[in-house]
Formats: sequence, structure tokens, C-alpha cells
Amino acid sequence: MNARMRTLAKAGVPALVAVAVGAVAFSTSLPDTSPTRAAKPPSGGSAPKAAPQQAVAADPEDPATWRLPIEAYMPTQAQTRLISGTRDDLLDACMDKAGYPAWTPPPDLPVVGGKTLTDWRYGIHDAALAAKNGYHPDPAQQAAYDEAASVGAVDKSGADDSAVRACVSQVDGVAPASPVVDLVQQISGDAFRGADQATNVVAVFNQWASCMKAKGYTYAKPMDANDDPAFADPYTISSTEIATATADVACRDKYQVEKVWFDAEAKLQQTAIAQHQDELDDVKAATAQAVAKAKAADR
Repeated sequence: MNARMRTLAKAGVPALVAVAVGAVAFSTSLPDTSPTRAAKPPSGGSAPKAAPQQAVAADPEDPATWRLPIEAYMPTQAQTRLISGTRDDLLDACMDKAGYPAWTPPPDLPVVGGKTLTDWRYGIHDAALAAKNGYHPDPAQQAAYDEAASVGAVDKSGADDSAVRACVSQVDGVAPASPVVDLVQQISGDAFRGADQATNVVAVFNQWASCMKAKGYTYAKPMDANDDPAFADPYTISSTEIATATADVACRDKYQVEKVWFDAEAKLQQTAIAQHQDELDDVKAATAQAVAKAKAADR
């Protein structure tokens, strides 16, 4: 589990509430940079073969600007905000009519840690932030996240679960939630787990480990340092953690660990996408349909 996931895992919202707002995990909500879908061919023509989704590294030095191929099949941040906001408004109105005017959808959880799917996917990478926060997100971000999660977990309206479910069902028919598709998550997860077995990734991990050992730290892989139980307390940033994280980033930079890792994962994703292209095109179409319905309901 990476640092971002480890920190977020402790804060939760009841399942019913999460379903009610149609929330999409932040790791599948992406910047609005997805490519435009190919135009439909003229009548009688055959559909063009989908072009392979490419990995993008807008700034080779900043993982936050990188984009994995599978992201083309995940809802963007703008799409997620539109769908979630529309559903919130509809649910609020439905619960008001059901006799629970005090009921409100739980607040959106603020960003904590990485800003994009790839920002902290391979661990920390910003030397200045490592020197300040170690492997932790900014304390102010963590506090804001915890507060929002706490507020969302407590419903003081006294609303009956059956009323919430009925309203969720009603809203689903008007503005369905963003699709969270097992296949997309599977491709993303399998490629991430498989990438560290690639020959060049194993080699760069070994270089990183040797670099860390020369600085007095013994870890086999970058995520071993990232997930060290000694740094697990979400509210404590020790001098030892900061020193370790600072050495970690320096060794990562020396051997371009994140870029080698990213390239290997992107290659695995492209292979998996090609094997499931038709299914993934359907996923993209379902997202587009959900967006269209949200726009129609928001008028």
C-alpha cells in the first residue's frame, strides 16, 4: 500500500452514504485531458481500429504530469464533479420531499497527497516536500480530509435508511453515478503490480537499494521505505522519517526510478487494453452517457 492509500485508509464513510452521492474514488478521477473519441464512420463503412492509448509524460521530471494509458477509460475530474454535483442536488431535493429537510449529502473529500493518479503512485518524488513532510501528505490537507470524512460519516437528520435508498434509486434513474468498472481497476492494479517484475525495473530498484545502503538505509525496494511501519502514524513526522525520505528522493532522482517504473507499467497497460479494447470502448461510452444525463438533469 503506498503512502497516499495508507493515509487515506483510516478515514471512512458509511457505504450507504458513499453510494448515495455516487462517489468515485479519487484514484479514478482524473484531469480533463482524455483524448476525443474517434468520429463515427460513414454509413456502410467499417469502424476504424482504435489507436493504441499512449503514455504521456508532459514533464519528465514531474510524475504528477504523467498519464497512464488506462486513464483514457476513467472519468475525468470535471466529469466526476458534474455527475456527483448533479446527484447531490437531486438527492437533497428528494430527501426534502421525503420529509428530511435537514439531510444533506456528505461533503466531497478534499484532495490529500498526490494530485493525479501518477503523482504518488510510485512513491514520493519532491525533494522539498520530503524534507518537510517525509512520506506524509501536508498536515493541513490531512486535517481537512479527516474533518470532511468525519462530517460525512454523521447524519444528524434522523433520516431512515429506506428513505435514502429510495431516493438513491430514484436519482439513479435520472443521473446514474460514474461507472466504476472492475476491468479498468484490474488492468490498473495488475499492471502496477507486474511492472516491478520487469527486468529494467528490477535493475533500477537494485541501483536505488545500493544508493540507499551507501547512505545508511537498508531497503530492497522504494516502497519498502515508503511503507516502513516506523512512519505509519498519520500524525507524526519524525526526523528519522525526513532523513530517510530525503535520501530516498535523492536516490530515486539519481537513477530515474519513477520514469523507468512508469514506462514499464504503461507498456503492460497497453497490452491489456489491446486485449479488451471493445469492453473498454463500452466503458468510455457509459461514462459519456452518464455525463450527458447529468447535464440534462442539471438544466
